[in-house]
Amino acid sequence: MKKLLYIILPAFLLVACYSQERNCADFKTGKFRFETTIDGKTQITELTRTDSLQTETYNGKTTQASVRWLNDCEFVLKDLEATSKEEKESIHMKILTTKDNAATVEYSIVGDTHKQKGTVTKLN
Repeated sequence: MKKLLYIILPAFLLVACYSQERNCADFKTGKFRFETTIDGKTQITELTRTDSLQTETYNGKTTQASVRWLNDCEFVLKDLEATSKEEKESIHMKILTTKDNAATVEYSIVGDTHKQKGTVTKLN
């Protein structure tokens, strides 16, 4: 049992000391580029976000979504122009890490356990 403690304690301390500070406030508003990989292809979306509204351009199509912040690093997007059931589903976004003008985010349909990741780059 003592041997196990000698292995687990240093590993725990290493993880605890390495935790990064997230500067999520830097990513609440502004102009951004979002990149993610879907089915092996890189998808790029340009977007502008205010405290409560996000305007996105993807493949030449522009849409708007409401933004509801859950805490400093998590928010929910709801497509304001949705017509199909799939489009009407809200998206949960969580900022995992930040560094300089880039953030790694995790996203999924609200209530879905399948998570995907992408990178957000602040342009201004």
